[in-house]
Amino acid sequence: MSRSTVTTESAPVRLLLIGTAVAFLSLFLLLPLAAVFVEAFRKGWEVFLASLHEEAALDAIKLTLLAAGISVPLNTLFGVSAAWLVTKFKFRGRSLLVSLIDLPFAVSPVIAGLVWVLLFGAKGWFGHWLAEHDIKIIFALPGIVIATVFVTFPFVARELIPLMETQGSDQEEAAVTLGANGWHIFWRVTLPNIKWGLLYGVLLCNARAMGEFGAVSVVSGHISGETNTLPLHVEVLYNEYQFSAAFACATLLAFLALITLSLKTAVEHFTGHSSQNNH
Repeated sequence: MSRSTVTTESAPVRLLLIGTAVAFLSLFLLLPLAAVFVEAFRKGWEVFLASLHEEAALDAIKLTLLAAGISVPLNTLFGVSAAWLVTKFKFRGRSLLVSLIDLPFAVSPVIAGLVWVLLFGAKGWFGHWLAEHDIKIIFALPGIVIATVFVTFPFVARELIPLMETQGSDQEEAAVTLGANGWHIFWRVTLPNIKWGLLYGVLLCNARAMGEFGAVSVVSGHISGETNTLPLHVEVLYNEYQFSAAFACATLLAFLALITLSLKTAVEHFTGHSSQNNH
């Protein structure tokens, strides 16, 4: 089926719209991204590499990878389970569950961090009990992971729910009639159909987890070498007027964004290619 024209704007109007879009992208995306790399390499490769090999920078990178390595699998498990529950079952409170999944999109990350401090801080609801049992959550890795999980947990679920609703449950029902159990249905029928959407959600979740600042800033305590993730380390360097080091570390986050964008484009390409083959 050929693609038909859905608009009747004249050529000047189309050029104006395209020019406006390009101008906004250049001003708010490409220019800041270019500035990060220019500032990072302003003093040469030696300063750039030395900034990344500092002990504080390496600790921040390790902590960022660790926090993402814990939170992303947890959110993947939750996202798949929530999408399966929402799309395959009808139950009271389904709409409420979907709304709660979207809650982190509406709540400021700083507010989310403050909530965890209220619950698990030294003066929080559970602070006394945690202190008695020598359990440290705030200003430690558990608090960073909890804050990251809260901020990022909608990404996988919100990618899978519309996809699974569109696909329906005809194939799963056919598998049931053939005697397959729930586990085999998921691995043999559902997962192959959602694999690209799942990968897309995981990519977005990982990018947000590694770049999260607000919630993590509140619960981390900014302890150098212990609770400073890479975004927090960039802030510390910038506030200390170590601009070259700050931008050098920021390039790692920029590379992450570019890699995520590239993988996202690849996933969309394969998804579209698979859809065309199916039709």
